[in-house]
Amino acid sequence: TVVYGDKTFRVRMVPSAFVYEKCRLLIGPGVIVDPNVFLNEVKLLNVEDRAGLDPQCAIIEPKHIEADKSGHLASEIGTTGSGTGPCNADRVLRRARMARDVPELQKFLTDVPLEVNNAIDSGENVLIEGTQGTFLSLWHGTYPYVTSKDVTASAACSDVGVGPKKVSDVIIVFKAYVTRVGAGPLPGEISWEEAERRGWAEIASVTGRRRRAAPFNFDLAKRAVMLNSATQAAITKIDVLFPECKGAKSFSDLSAEARDFIRRIESEIKIPVTLIGTGPEVLDIVDRRFE
Repeated sequence: TVVYGDKTFRVRMVPSAFVYEKCRLLIGPGVIVDPNVFLNEVKLLNVEDRAGLDPQCAIIEPKHIEADKSGHLASEIGTTGSGTGPCNADRVLRRARMARDVPELQKFLTDVPLEVNNAIDSGENVLIEGTQGTFLSLWHGTYPYVTSKDVTASAACSDVGVGPKKVSDVIIVFKAYVTRVGAGPLPGEISWEEAERRGWAEIASVTGRRRRAAPFNFDLAKRAVMLNSATQAAITKIDVLFPECKGAKSFSDLSAEARDFIRRIESEIKIPVTLIGTGPEVLDIVDRRFE
């Protein structure tokens, strides 16, 4: 979910940097694409001249969505029903349809690894945006209650075609409390009623389901930093834990309790917290990177 100005956007395919009008928006070959979702978002966001996707992207078809909404994926795992898992399975079996095979996508096709690596080599700023949380990783998560691929930083780079030597920073994003949709363990989980009382009650943007909630988990955070080789951290929704911090733009504007919370996180995870979200709007942020 992206809140910019007086508008709220719920996007699934187009990178969230669409708010920056000079940004090229690319989807790498390791990503699977629902053409209907992609085309609708491109039109909604008016980014046809900036969006591109790799011909090697696998395509989510109606049969994948149907399979995802039935059987054990829906009843036991609590999948989102987007077709992601069955499509990834077809890709592994070498029978998935590819973006290059879809006529409606032809004008968006581009060699994403080549574009991105050329941009890096030219000194341009490149941000690779990952998806989902570390502990939904197929390799490192709470199996079997996970997604259908790895979602750590190394996987995000692989999805785009960027090697590890070209990465200068890894920013790991934490929410000020933990949330989860669907089945699977959630240490310290509180009831929906308690989440509502604390202001932590959330509805998932893709599924419309309630998000389960728990307090910030320092042990999980430390492991996530390790698994992603994170060099800095971003903390979102600090204003939900500390409402007096809403809209703050500098660290000194945060309450003493909020600053102590951030310092404790830094002490535990051993990397600096450089970005702190203080509200839903894109510019509701404390940026400590240049302090």
